[in-house]
Amino acid sequence: MTGKAWDAIDAYDVKPLATLFERDDNRIASFSEEVAGIYFDWSKTHLSADLLAAFTSIAEAQGFAALRDSFFQGGIVNPTEGRPAEHAAERGTGAPDAVELAASRRARMRALVDAIEAGAFGEITGILHIGIGGSVLGPALLVDALGRRLERLEVRFLSNIDGEAFDDAVSMLDPETTLVVAASKTFTTAETMANLSAAMEWLKEGGVDDPYGRVIAVTARPEAALEAGIDESRILQFSEGVGGRYSLWSVVGLSAALALGWSVFEELLEGAAEMDRHFRYAEPSKNVPLVGAFIDRLYVRKFECQTRGVFAYDERLRLLPFYLQQLEMESNGKSVKVDGSPVGQPSAPVTWGGTGTDAQHAVFQLLHQGTVLVPVEFVAVTEAEDSLPPAHHRQLLLNAFAQGAALMAGRQSDDPHRSYPGDRPSITVLLDRLDARTLGALLAFYEHRTFANAVLLGINPFDQFGVELGKEIARKLDESADDDSFDPSTRALIERAGL
Repeated sequence: MTGKAWDAIDAYDVKPLATLFERDDNRIASFSEEVAGIYFDWSKTHLSADLLAAFTSIAEAQGFAALRDSFFQGGIVNPTEGRPAEHAAERGTGAPDAVELAASRRARMRALVDAIEAGAFGEITGILHIGIGGSVLGPALLVDALGRRLERLEVRFLSNIDGEAFDDAVSMLDPETTLVVAASKTFTTAETMANLSAAMEWLKEGGVDDPYGRVIAVTARPEAALEAGIDESRILQFSEGVGGRYSLWSVVGLSAALALGWSVFEELLEGAAEMDRHFRYAEPSKNVPLVGAFIDRLYVRKFECQTRGVFAYDERLRLLPFYLQQLEMESNGKSVKVDGSPVGQPSAPVTWGGTGTDAQHAVFQLLHQGTVLVPVEFVAVTEAEDSLPPAHHRQLLLNAFAQGAALMAGRQSDDPHRSYPGDRPSITVLLDRLDARTLGALLAFYEHRTFANAVLLGINPFDQFGVELGKEIARKLDESADDDSFDPSTRALIERAGL
């Protein structure tokens, strides 16, 4: 059944965007939706009512509704690791026992936040948050997006093992008044442990007599943090069922909660929970994460698009493309299905992007006139909070909307250098305002869209074994750099670098 439905999409005669608008006066109403203060405009994509019905049939054949229910009920939706995916439980939606446990751990986190704010750690002016991947990307996005006008704490994020990254991260911090938050699911991640060791030395050299007393460990393996020397009272635990790239809602969000305030963190969870409810109960044609996944599949499979561009027309969301890179490419960058058989079609495209209007003067040339078709996603915010007159923000929004219009309309010219083909798709995601609630809903939308894509493909979005091989070889190189089993190029590079 699924194969026939895919065949129907492959054979479908897709009409140009201009034609779709000409034939349907209600296209905007039919292909847009508003959820949790966010307006989703799909109308400038090649999705039609017939394609929507075909994709809905694929979702039904793939058991989408049952898999979605299993996800929310705590079922084993990560079969390769034998785990549920419990990030929704962190915001109050999921299996009752998982929700209760998450709430208990969040209460412990709240108590620690209160203690820090009450001076239990002495004067704290800054936080050095150490992690890698989702242990950093999510919290960093939250703080950058929501903390710009707050003067609570200086928060610096450290992930790269490069010493330059360490020097940059600590350059604005005072070791005597800095709290170190080390986030690692296993508390054995090589880069995080190396950076934590460097941070301990930095604290010592800065005059801190008890560096361990300034470290809070955030992990799913508290016993590993204990073995590393962290006191039990300064260890926050999250569930093994919460993947790193889905972990910002858990105690991994400690640094964000300290920087933004507890009420802001709770509003973030509430916004995400609102999107959870929508995803769980909305009908397919109105379900924004599912429709977003339908559009992704349309362009990857039918149009053979290998990339997807995301451009945030709001400086506060400048880290969003980086966050989405990991979420989408680590989740769905797979070549086999859940049962181990070949996926048989392109899976995740390359996610990339930038910030408008900077990107217009850097990469939009290719989007408008290049030979590679790139579906584009514009993310913008209606209400500004900057200090400039409203006309300034008006120009920003007009630029975002104009780019979508230009990609679609194009312009023919007798001069081929000045000719634009047009008929190039875009999605616009327009937030009423950027606050904790809408940001929470936006990020939950992208999470569920990623899950919906995985269901349509029949793959597991919750494991990431593809990141392990390079780490394993790095460890082997460290132990025996002159091992003859390594290729000649690698051995020559090691020798040239003096390693």
